[in-house]
Amino acid sequence: MEFNYQIKNQMGQIDNGIIDAPSQDAAIGILHTKGYVVLSLTAVRKDIFSADLNNSLNRPKTKDVVIFTRQLSTLIEADMPLAEGLRTLALQVEKPGLKKVVRDVAAAVEAGSSLSAALGMHPKLFTSFYIKLVQAGEVSGKLESSLMYLADYMERSQSINSKIKGALAYPAFVVSALVVVGMIMTVYVLPQLLSVFKDSGITDLPFTTRVLMGITNFVNAYLYYILVLLVIGGYLLFRYLRTPRGQVVIDDLAVNAPGIGKVVRNLYLARMAESLSTLIKSGIAILEAIKITSDLVGNANYKAIMLAAEENVRGGGSISEILIKHKEMPPLFTSMVAIGERTGKLDYMLDHVSKFYKSESDTAINSITQLIEPILVLILGFAVAVLVSSILLPIYSLVGAS
Repeated sequence: MEFNYQIKNQMGQIDNGIIDAPSQDAAIGILHTKGYVVLSLTAVRKDIFSADLNNSLNRPKTKDVVIFTRQLSTLIEADMPLAEGLRTLALQVEKPGLKKVVRDVAAAVEAGSSLSAALGMHPKLFTSFYIKLVQAGEVSGKLESSLMYLADYMERSQSINSKIKGALAYPAFVVSALVVVGMIMTVYVLPQLLSVFKDSGITDLPFTTRVLMGITNFVNAYLYYILVLLVIGGYLLFRYLRTPRGQVVIDDLAVNAPGIGKVVRNLYLARMAESLSTLIKSGIAILEAIKITSDLVGNANYKAIMLAAEENVRGGGSISEILIKHKEMPPLFTSMVAIGERTGKLDYMLDHVSKFYKSESDTAINSITQLIEPILVLILGFAVAVLVSSILLPIYSLVGAS
């Protein structure tokens, strides 16, 4: 936020200006640290037309946060004061959205706030996991190590997400193109071709041709109703999937989908294990570590399992007692957690579990990527064969009859 201020400096002179700070208290604190007496401070009001469209179009992404985190770790390791390091990074950041966030964090730190508290003012950009690890680094005096680990962790997560998106992008494009081409042919091309067969009086049409004629006639007769139904249905489905119940349904489908479901499950398990292991190693209390992990996992079902484990631990039980009751948790995961709890090496065991499921998911993603192309070729070949046979066979009948 920006504030208009009027201050009295150390020479007794009155001065006016604008200061950028996350809150009014932070702005006052910054001015006080410079030895000024604050006479007035008012927020700068902006209407909708003065909003910076560039900020909206250039929102920071995970990659930008990774770069910021790694650079901040390097500056701290070089013994640069934290506030000065943040101001330096703010000058280097290109995206206006992230630049403003870094400036706000720097202003809050200059006003006496801790780095974790300053970052916590921007929950959309910095997760609770991120904040807690920074906080643990501040307490232990190893802030640069915590930041470096966070950068590595986010890069690994981004790499996995990129692999999945890359594996799904090609089939999604092909299927979408197939649907669009099919709609265009059904509405504009096929009615003219199929009308020739209808006018010719041929009664012995192939089954595929009759099916194609039925679909074409239905779509063209009720095209607008179909479009309205699709829009309304899509909107209602979108609204439903945003509800807690809808989120559970979509998460169930993701985990149980043929082929890709096992990969998704392994990724969730690896994320759970790595996050919980990291938080425990950082000295975060077990109850808080489990709660943060439940927020990070990104799946409603696994989140419910972790919250149930938190309640069980709060009552004097163990995590494995809850995990063993749920079919979503593989026996290997549950057994490793149980062993870690008995031996006092839960973080160590979870670290190994995370590596195992990461390796499994990487192997599965590579296998699926190799299988997708031939499967798509078969699907496209079948679609083309049906279309061609539906049109060419009646044409041969017409030629033969003539």
